[in-house]
Amino acid sequence: MTGYSISQAAEKTGLTVSTLRYYESEGLLPFVDRTSGGQRVFKDEDFSWLSVIECLKSSGVSIREIKQYIDWCMEGDSTLCQRRDLFVRQKERVEAQIAEYQKNLEKINYKIWYYEQAVARGTEGGQTANCAAFEAEYARLRAEGNV
Repeated sequence: MTGYSISQAAEKTGLTVSTLRYYESEGLLPFVDRTSGGQRVFKDEDFSWLSVIECLKSSGVSIREIKQYIDWCMEGDSTLCQRRDLFVRQKERVEAQIAEYQKNLEKINYKIWYYEQAVARGTEGGQTANCAAFEAEYARLRAEGNV
């Protein structure tokens, strides 16, 4: 078994030492061993746990919910349904966020195209006067794969 100090674990994961300490203080790292002197010793398998914690955190799951997930894992197979349901709910949230980001990306792409047209003409000129027609032109070109 390879053991890693907290600073080595931080370097290996890209997290900070203070983040790892915070996670432990919140009860997210009950699987991390300690030496007789009280120093944390991370094992190779602990990095899989940290990867899941970071995935949940970065996708918007609260520390409280992550703690609940960790507790369920520690309880064992009797909590398999709860764990699955947590991931199903989070998948739905992430898909909704992706859809919202996609709408934003579409608007951004349109505005880039809009300003490229204005730059090419040297003016916004008639673009703003007939915005609906301009958006229709963009939609047509996009559908044809030309933008």
